[in-house]
Amino acid sequence: MFSAADHAFMAQALRLAELGLWTTSPNPRVGCVLVKDGQVVGEGWHQRAGEAHAEIHALLAAGASARGASAYVTLEPCSHFGRTPPCAKALIDAGVSRVVAAMQDPNPQVSGRGLAMLRDAGIEVACGLLESEARELNIGFVSRMTRQRPWVRLKMAASLDGRTALANGQSQWITGAAARQDGHRWRARACAILTGMGTVRDDDPQLSVRGVNTTRQPVRVVVDGQLAIQSSARILDGGGTIIATAQEKGPRVDALRARGAEVCSLANAVGRVDLPRLLALLAQRGINELHVEAGRGLSGALFAAGLVDELLLYMAPCLLGSEARGLVDLPALASLTEKLALKTCDVRMLGDDLRVRARVVPAQAR
Repeated sequence: MFSAADHAFMAQALRLAELGLWTTSPNPRVGCVLVKDGQVVGEGWHQRAGEAHAEIHALLAAGASARGASAYVTLEPCSHFGRTPPCAKALIDAGVSRVVAAMQDPNPQVSGRGLAMLRDAGIEVACGLLESEARELNIGFVSRMTRQRPWVRLKMAASLDGRTALANGQSQWITGAAARQDGHRWRARACAILTGMGTVRDDDPQLSVRGVNTTRQPVRVVVDGQLAIQSSARILDGGGTIIATAQEKGPRVDALRARGAEVCSLANAVGRVDLPRLLALLAQRGINELHVEAGRGLSGALFAAGLVDELLLYMAPCLLGSEARGLVDLPALASLTEKLALKTCDVRMLGDDLRVRARVVPAQAR
């Protein structure tokens, strides 16, 4: 169905889409390449939400050469008016003869309608070329559209014996500079960063992106059931931090709001923060990828609730001993058949440290 040339041009479109890795939130990362007589006549990528989509950039670059061209786009062209006009209509008006999409848009507002609009206009349409690569690039957007929650990526740094901090809480730094820099790149691609009150108390982190050239900072979210966070905490600097709590009102709420924080009461039946509700709230705010840097308590709670999708584990060549703090707090298992299964996606060295990226195997697939 697809030729070698089709694969090459779609791969080029995917490379363009990847340029928006840190900037398109909450929109998907999309690239487009226009080809006529075997030559690229225009290309573009979606750069920021509210600005022109990839197809529009490519059409502007191609000009009159777009008529009769083939368009390779990494996501189905939109068919609705959002902050910008529909791209499917722009392709029709430009006179393209063929559109190849890597995948159908999971957004219910589009979901096949853009491809149908193109077909109804007499344009040859094909879909599914390098679909897995396109889906991977927008895994958070797909999650938000299909599951109404972000893709949750849990980042941890540990010794070879699985320890994340000394017994007194000291953890800076277990891993080296290269691993920490890589961690900031993963922060940069996320829409929000989540941590717990224990980490705020022990480390007083900023949880900002540093050392990476990015035009935006992810939203910072703190799970703090009892509102123990101090108004002087650095994570509140700059405002906009979301505090998820089980408390409803009181002077602490007023003090945090005075610091520019948003306090959200999300108590569950046992008086703790309702984590599924929190993720649903973040999805409603347009959060596609949620990057978690938390202690073993919150990390374990996320795992136990089935809310972790991916683990990003940095392992340093050192041992901290049995008295040091472990990775996650999980209930005791009665049998190895109950173990939480992971599938390794990628393993690589970063300086002297090892980075393992693994995904949680769904219960139905175990």
